[in-house]
Amino acid sequence: MTVRSCHAKYWACAAVLAALISSTWLLAAQAPAQAPAARGGRGAAATTAPEAVIANSYPNPFQTIPDYFKMPAGRKWGSTAGVDIDKDGKSVWILDRCGANTCANSDLDPILHFDENGKLIKSFGAGMIVFPHGIGVDHDGNVWVTDGNDNRPAAARGAAPAAGAAPAAGAGRAAGPIGAAAGATKGHQVFKFSPEGKVLLTLGTPGGAADPGMFYQPNDVLVAPNGDIFVGTIHGGGGGFIYKFDKTGKFLMKWGHAPVPGTQDLPRGELNQPHTLAMDSQGRLFVGSRSCNCVQIFDQSGKFIDQWTQFSRPSGVFIDKNDNLYVADSESGPSNNTTHPGGWQRGIRVGSAKDGKVKYFIPDPDLLHTGTSSAEGVAVDSKGTIYGAEVGQMDVKKYVRAQ
Repeated sequence: MTVRSCHAKYWACAAVLAALISSTWLLAAQAPAQAPAARGGRGAAATTAPEAVIANSYPNPFQTIPDYFKMPAGRKWGSTAGVDIDKDGKSVWILDRCGANTCANSDLDPILHFDENGKLIKSFGAGMIVFPHGIGVDHDGNVWVTDGNDNRPAAARGAAPAAGAAPAAGAGRAAGPIGAAAGATKGHQVFKFSPEGKVLLTLGTPGGAADPGMFYQPNDVLVAPNGDIFVGTIHGGGGGFIYKFDKTGKFLMKWGHAPVPGTQDLPRGELNQPHTLAMDSQGRLFVGSRSCNCVQIFDQSGKFIDQWTQFSRPSGVFIDKNDNLYVADSESGPSNNTTHPGGWQRGIRVGSAKDGKVKYFIPDPDLLHTGTSSAEGVAVDSKGTIYGAEVGQMDVKKYVRAQ
């Protein structure tokens, strides 16, 4: 086809080009990344436009069910970064940032338990958590929650940040000193609750602590079948840690490093904002390393196994009993091209934790939304129903297979 005829028949040419791109890049997009050691961060070859074309084109067999969960009278959703399924396989636990994007100075319960019909069963946690971020339900039905920020006094307008000050709640870009901010008395901790809301265990220093203390910006928590506890920290690019404890809360080990200011790209296998955690049937730890734009896989001693870029920029990761892998991307898109260049679209990608192949894509319907959008947290019940917790839209959506 000549340039002149292509100009006259634009749509025909577009179809031809799309087909050529698809046939050339399909295998690369489907296979787990086999990048050299220098690859792994923002701007890597795996995030080029041809791979994004494939990643954005998977079929969507799901339909969206909005407004499914019934909030109490007079209460509206805030940002909902976390969602998980109860041990019964059907009821749903959701983190709500108290009708806003923070629970500081709020008397609302941030931890909500809904039945499978969307009716609120119970809620708890008022006054305990500043910035609810990650949630996980263990095999005994206990509920684990991370508090990702603190209650430091607000600085006067124009004042310099206090020593150790973190970004404003939700800012997500760790920079400068890491540790407790002046005046902080609450935050940066991990809580274990009984299903009734009783505190069973607390990890971390109230208000946060710098290494070797803990924690600073805990993002997510996961409990292995044997009771070992994993916590991912640092809500910003350039580094991060995974902490491991036994079932009593005794510290066992950690891996990773503190963020390097001004650094986003790191060597393959290095943690780069470990934002979300999941575990497959083999006991491998899947880490949504968000500033790497990849899902990283480790054994439970921190040995690096692999990393995959084909699921896009992970904010949330979930693995079901059949090793289906669900990855929520809330940060890509045209308005966020500096963090994930190449035309990647936000949404939930569904594939296999066994071989890394992507099968489906639930796209964000608001492609031009500025800032975070679509699901940040993701969970799937025993029937395969997907739930997406949204920070930007302040909502929780249900996705079911289209009939």
